[in-house]
Amino acid sequence: MRRDRKIKILATLGPASSDVETISLLHQTGVDVFRINMSHSTHDTMRSLVQKIRSVEAASGRPIGILADLQGPKLRVGTFIDGSAQLRRGQNFTFDRDERPGDDTRVHLPHPEIFEGVRPGHRLLIDDGKLALRIIECGQEKIVAEVMTTTNISNRKGVSLPDTFLPVTALTDKDRRDLEAIMATDDIEWIGLSFIQQPSDLDEVRAICGNRVGLLAKIEKSQTVERLEEIIERADAVMVARGDLGVEMPLERVPGVQKQIVRACRQAGKPVVVATQMMESMITAPAPTRAEVSDVATAVFDGADAIMLSAESASGQFPFEAVAAMASIARTVEVESEYPSLVRAGAARAHATREDAISLATRQIAETLQMNAIVTYTTSGSTGLRVARERPMVPIVALSPLMKTARRLAIVWGIHAVVTEDAADLDDVVTRASGIALQENFARPGERIIITAGVPLGTPAATNMVRIADVVESTPTRVALRSAKLRVSSK
Repeated sequence: MRRDRKIKILATLGPASSDVETISLLHQTGVDVFRINMSHSTHDTMRSLVQKIRSVEAASGRPIGILADLQGPKLRVGTFIDGSAQLRRGQNFTFDRDERPGDDTRVHLPHPEIFEGVRPGHRLLIDDGKLALRIIECGQEKIVAEVMTTTNISNRKGVSLPDTFLPVTALTDKDRRDLEAIMATDDIEWIGLSFIQQPSDLDEVRAICGNRVGLLAKIEKSQTVERLEEIIERADAVMVARGDLGVEMPLERVPGVQKQIVRACRQAGKPVVVATQMMESMITAPAPTRAEVSDVATAVFDGADAIMLSAESASGQFPFEAVAAMASIARTVEVESEYPSLVRAGAARAHATREDAISLATRQIAETLQMNAIVTYTTSGSTGLRVARERPMVPIVALSPLMKTARRLAIVWGIHAVVTEDAADLDDVVTRASGIALQENFARPGERIIITAGVPLGTPAATNMVRIADVVESTPTRVALRSAKLRVSSK
């Protein structure tokens, strides 16, 4: 199964997409990585979804990535006597430690860390910003705030504090239990970290997980934007979580911040995912709006690694149509005449390292000589990431002996990962690469590919060789490839 686009698609699983048949059809339609939202998944549900995804993977013969998204610290108000209360602009409203149901003058706020962190003048936003208040008085027992918008407030609505640094870590007790269950499966490639506030928030998770999974930092608070470079340095990938960003900062700033994050990740060579409300109308409609088409196209033109569906695929009425529409937009954009120049506008400058120099040269040679594919041997995935960082217009085929590496690369722009044994010698490097390019329909006999590898063979992070090769028929390589696919199927 070869994708005819370079940007990858993530889809969230949920009530509308939790059976094997639906997951399989979503994968066939275009999903490269599936997201399991631990905010709505029990450990049994998570394990069941992983098992179903892996059965689809075995049937398709293609590596599929899995992202388990931790809930993070969710802040909510308490309950109300009548279930809700009407607040008027200009009135004072109190948040306190009293656990009794609230009314139109006060409500319980069950988060001591908020009382410790807020200061007069800070904003307090309820229900995704629909209700805005400004704090005028605060202490250890109560917070008094002026209502800025006339609206309703109801039970257990979420709280955002865009101006406040909260003395909490990104991992809650629930997250730690979820993380333990996720790591016990040993079958998930990416962990999504929600509501991080500072770079050190990633350190606790790294200490638990090591390098067994990739850490995907979700940028959804204004504080994280201010320390973006440090967070990117610690993370393995980044998500532009535009929903919460749009609550934390003025909506009109979000598009510019999205471009800033995408460009910073591309400069660092870290995968970047654009997410939230990309095809929101397709939760209930079979076709996207013109604005949504433009939104998806912008992410493609910017060179993002992946775009994501949330409720559209998890609980929407048209999950297949949403994936198909997203894939169609991406394919159309990527053949536009302006696409190469626009996607190159955010290109990273190669670092003064052997590996980066080889990746840059590989892209230039492949495009100048109009090669059919770049075939790169990669054990850890770092060589594949370096080649993808150059955003070549030539397909990238990443060969790895490790299934986990191939699955992790499913989120990366332009990479078609194949699991195969390490080459035995330099002749086998060429024979194997040629045979797989042929088998995976990237080249035909007589056409040319460019190969990158490291000598001594099988040494991680030792890419030091570039070779141009003619594709020829090779029975031994095809047998080796079939063997590799059998290993995929038996996982």
